[in-house]
Amino acid sequence: MLRHAAQRAVATPDGRRLAVETSGAADGFPVFLLHGTPGSRSGPRPRGIVLYQLGVRLICYDRPGYGDSDRHEDRRVADAAADVAAIADDLGIERFAVVGRSGGGPHALACAALLPDRVTRAAVLVGLAPVGALDLDWYAGMAESNVEDYGQADDLAALTLNLKVRADEARRDPMTLLEFLRPQLPDEDIRVVDDSAIRRLLTDMYSEALRHGPEGWIDDVLAIRRGWGFDLGAIRVEVRLWHGEQDRFSPVEHSHWLASRIARAEVQVQPGAAHFGAVEILPQTLNWLATSALATSPQL
Repeated sequence: MLRHAAQRAVATPDGRRLAVETSGAADGFPVFLLHGTPGSRSGPRPRGIVLYQLGVRLICYDRPGYGDSDRHEDRRVADAAADVAAIADDLGIERFAVVGRSGGGPHALACAALLPDRVTRAAVLVGLAPVGALDLDWYAGMAESNVEDYGQADDLAALTLNLKVRADEARRDPMTLLEFLRPQLPDEDIRVVDDSAIRRLLTDMYSEALRHGPEGWIDDVLAIRRGWGFDLGAIRVEVRLWHGEQDRFSPVEHSHWLASRIARAEVQVQPGAAHFGAVEILPQTLNWLATSALATSPQL
C-alpha cells in the first residue's frame, strides 16, 4: 500500500521532541534518510510512487534545532543514534537501514556503529571525514563557504553571527542560499540545481530547516568539528560511500579516507557529478539499502 507523507512528533527519553515524516510503501523496508547541513525532513527525496516501487518506507526527521525538532545543545554526532532509535521504537520498527547525505553522513555512520543489532546496511552520499583525521588534508579542495563555516567553529560568536545572518536571509527568501552558493558550484552542480523541481525541493528544505533560527545549523557545524563520539572501526555492516568526482563542498578524498577505516566499505566515485548529484543517486542507493535487507530481515 502506498502511504502519503505522514507527520508525527516523537518524544525522546530525555524529553525532547523530534519532527518526523514517513512516506513510501507502508509495508516497505524502513530506511532512515538523514538530511544535510543545513537541512530538514522535507529535503529532496523520491516521490511516493517511486518509493513504493522500490519497496521502501522512508523515514526523515529534523535533527535537533532544525524545523520543528527541539534543540539539543552541545550534541555530538553520536547522539543521532539515540534519536533514530527513539523514532524507530515509536514507529514499531526493529531493523532498518540508514543513509546520510552530506552533513548527515557522519550521523548515519554513528547509527551503523552504535546500533549494530538494528542497522542492516548504511550509505553515505558526499559525506565528510572527522576533522583532524590523520593522513587527510581536511580542507583541501573545499569551497570557501565551507572552509569559513567549519573554520569558525573555534570562534562561537563569529560562527553564530555568520549563520544567523544567512539564516535570516534564507527565511525571507530561501533562494538566497542557492544564490550564495552558485559562484562556488561546478558545472555539474549547476545542472542539477537549475532543474526547477529540484530547486523547489531545496528551497523548501532550507525554508523549513531555518524557520525558527540557525541553531540546528550551528550545532551541526560544532558537532562535525568536534570528536564524533564513536569508533568507525566498530561498524560491521556493509557501507556504500558515494561521491561525485567534482564535489567542492565535501571533497572526494573524505570518502576514500572513511573507506580505509570501515571494514566493509565500498567507494563509488562518479565522474561528471558533484555535490548535488547525491539527489539524483538517492533512488539507486535506496534500492541497494532495501533489496539485500529484505531478504534477511522481517518487514516491520
